Order: sequence, then structure tokens, then C-alpha cells
Amino acid sequence: MAEYKLLLPSMGEGVMEATVITWLFNEGDQVKEDDSVVEIATDKVDSDVPTPVSGKIVKILKQKDEVAKVGEAIAILEIEGEGGSTASEEVKTETSVPDAETIKAIEEPLNPTATSHVEFSGDLYLSPLVKSIAQQENISESELKTIKGNGLEGRITKEDILAHVANRGNQPAQQTAPVQEVASTPIPKPVAASTPATTISTSAGDEIIPMDRMRKIIAENMVKAKQIAPHVTSFIETDVTNVVKWRAKNKDLFEKREGEKLTFMPIFVKAIVKAIQDFPMINVSINGENIIKKKNINIGMATALPDGNLIVPVIKNADQLSLSGLAKAINDLAYRARNKKLRPEDTQGATYTISNVGSFGNLMGTPIIPQPQVAIMAIGAIVKKPAVLETKDGDVIAIRQLMFMSHSYDHRVVDGSLGGMMLKHVHDYLQNWDMNTEI
Repeated sequence: MAEYKLLLPSMGEGVMEATVITWLFNEGDQVKEDDSVVEIATDKVDSDVPTPVSGKIVKILKQKDEVAKVGEAIAILEIEGEGGSTASEEVKTETSVPDAETIKAIEEPLNPTATSHVEFSGDLYLSPLVKSIAQQENISESELKTIKGNGLEGRITKEDILAHVANRGNQPAQQTAPVQEVASTPIPKPVAASTPATTISTSAGDEIIPMDRMRKIIAENMVKAKQIAPHVTSFIETDVTNVVKWRAKNKDLFEKREGEKLTFMPIFVKAIVKAIQDFPMINVSINGENIIKKKNINIGMATALPDGNLIVPVIKNADQLSLSGLAKAINDLAYRARNKKLRPEDTQGATYTISNVGSFGNLMGTPIIPQPQVAIMAIGAIVKKPAVLETKDGDVIAIRQLMFMSHSYDHRVVDGSLGGMMLKHVHDYLQNWDMNTEI
């Protein structure tokens, strides 16, 4: 028998560690190849780690709520064969763990010849990559403590420290300040967004429910989004009768041909993508006083989870997909989101987001813009209503399928004209939907 070290696999660019949520097997249990053995959480998404081999779990090295780094052993399995070193080498290959030189490059300072070397106390947790960037840029510990971390439990991520460096400009690093001054005038730590401003009283029978990890992240991100961006919301009511009829005509054929459901979402996404192409300045982000115009159109899709939480998987390069391709991508992401099968990269890189509040029977909503995007659109419920139609013989009243859409945008860079015209173009594409569109 041989020992097999199950390592934490690589989980995408910028993800260097994960927290163990729960083990799906116990020590002594037999597992088969490709069995999911542990649930883990990054600051982006929850996912499972499968075992590449069959064997018996003889030792769990990382317990619930403990943090493991990419490439670190989280369990030891007993497998058929001889010698433990061979098994360790196999797992490195099968789990796509960085090789020794890559790990060394990450753990060493990016600029080993820098004139000064910054040391950090143990109470400030930094990943090797973040620590290397801090040392290269000569960022002191007191300066690091002013950076708001968006990672797990408020930790500083690569994106956080790079954004801080970009906003420093050409200011000299804080290396000449006397130690006595830093000690006498400490920089206060940012107050967590989830900390209540006042004490809430409870009554007999009230139930106190601690937030789970994902709800804490959602709460922090939503508060940050409202604090950063001045929100403006525009509304429009759209006649989607043609869309409803077209889908009814094509959904059975599409499912029979592709084995996929044809929902309204790919149609909405297609219209939004066209409008973004008409108004590319809606597909931007803000970095200090600079506007970053995004080349790719990546659509985030707000998805409700069975436990009541929310996650936003991303349709990458949505402008390059046909209606059929969008339908498949949307169905795949929604299925994997609800079954905890998303990878960290599946939730990264969105440049614009859509939220279907109509799936809950809501007519409209005022969605919060996810940072660092500058706009989000909410789609309301489709409802039959009497409407006035203009015909060559005069106005008539008819039963039509109507839907409200709302567009929230960041007033720092998106004014009412741009935000309103973008919404109107989505409206026009849907209201004038071609019944002969091929799927």
C-alpha cells in the first residue's frame, strides 16, 4: 500500500487559497476516483474537490474552517501500490498544481534586489503573492492596514493591492516616517461593513441566525457598491409579445434538437449585448480618475441559489455567441451554480450584469451595481395587459405581453442620456423582435 497526498488544486488566476467548508467523507472511508471528497470556499465561489484516485482516507490534514494554500496537502489516502513519493508526484500532475519553480517565484519577492526589505507582523495575514508585491513596492505594514481587503474574511487580494499601487501615483513610499510617529498616531482600521451602527434589542422568542460565509460576502459587497457608486435608475415598459410568440414557436424544436431548454434569458442577453455594442461606454470600469473601456463583453447573470444566497456566474465573450450558444452557456452556468459546481473563474470578469427579478413574479426592481461595473439591468415579469396600438386604421386596444425593465447606472461616468439611451435600445430590440429569427 502507498500513501497518496491529496493537494488543493489550482483554482484560477489570483486564487491562492481556500477555506475548508465540510468534508464529505470521514477518516477510514473508502473513496472512488472522481468522488467529491471536500467542499471548499474561496472569496469568489464554493466548489468541490474530487479525488483523482481510489483509496481510503487515512488522515484529514485540514479541518473545517481551516485555510489551505494551492498545492498544500489537505488529506492523505491509502492506495494500491508501493512507495509514497510516487503517489505524491502523480497528484501534482493530476490536480494541475504549479511546479516548484512557479511556487518559488510566487513565494520569493518579485524584486529581490530592492533597496529595502519590508517585514510584516504575524497578525497581518498576507498571501505570498500579495507579500511579494508589497515588498517590491515598499509598502509598509501601516500602509497595508489602510487597504480594504475584498478577499475571504477581509484579506487583501492581488487585485486590492494592485489597485492601491495604481492609485498611489508617484508618491514616495512611507518608509521615512519615524516609528514613534506611527506608534503615536495609529491609522484606524476600516470598520467592517456588516458591523451594525446601533445595538439591536431582541425580544423573547426572537431567533438569532448567524450569517453564513456567503451571506457575509454578499452583505459586504452590496454595502461597498452603494458607498462607491452614486446610483441612478431609469425605467421603461416594453411590449415583448413578439418575443413570447417566437419562443413558444421554437422552444420544443430547440429542446428536441439541442437537448436544452430555451428560456427568455438568452433573448434578453442578446438584446443587451447589441445595445452595449451601440453604446460601448456603458461597458467600462473606473480606476481612480481613469475610465477603463473594456474590450470584451462579459455578461454577469445574477442567480438565486437554493439556500437563499446569490451568485453571479459570467457569460464570457457573450458578443461572440449565437442565440443557441447563449442558451447553452446560460443553462450550463445556472445548473452548475445551483449544484455548487462553479469554478472560481466562472464568477470573474463580468463587465455588465443582468438580473431577472421577473422570475419571482416581481414587476420591476432597482438593482445594485456590482463593482467594478458601472451598470446593471433588471428584467421584470411578463404580464398580459390591455394596450393601445397604432394601426393604419387608427388606434386600437389589444391584449399584449408587457414587461418593465430598469437600468441602474453609476452617475460618476454614466449620465441620464447614456443610461436612458442604452435602456431604450434594449427596449427597441425586444419590441421589434423578428419572428423569423433563426435559433
